[in-house]
Amino acid sequence: MVGAKVKEEEEEGEGAGEFKECFSLYDKKQKGKIKASDLMAVMRCLGASPTPGEVQRHLHLHKIDRNTELDFSTFLNIMYRQTKQEEPEREILTALSMIDRQKRGIITISELRAKLTRLGEKLSEEEVDDLLKEAKVGPNGTIKYEEFVHAVCLPTVDY
Repeated sequence: MVGAKVKEEEEEGEGAGEFKECFSLYDKKQKGKIKASDLMAVMRCLGASPTPGEVQRHLHLHKIDRNTELDFSTFLNIMYRQTKQEEPEREILTALSMIDRQKRGIITISELRAKLTRLGEKLSEEEVDDLLKEAKVGPNGTIKYEEFVHAVCLPTVDY
């Protein structure tokens, strides 16, 4: 699990591990920094799945311009935030894929509403309505649940 690896890297310090190795491959000038434009590639090399928008939010959060560089400590912080975001996303996707009997990547709004209000930590109708504001509703009241889950699981950014 990527989250556990991030914790190990933090505990071991900057001197060891898979994270440092991959980071070093992109540290072309051997200055302990990588280009911000390489961040997505390094993250994916280590098993994370950031979108371009997520990478941009991480950089913005750390006040890093896409044309500058970031150090290993900042990289670890970004990886930690990314993995914290991805873990619940995978769990929710797995649960919703079980509803998708035809495995087409879509479910109806009514199916989603029923699951959210009746199972697990039951949400109120108002809470479901708030979540559904993030949904792009397609024909016949369907949503692509992977896009929906990704949208509602994005980490909040403190500006």
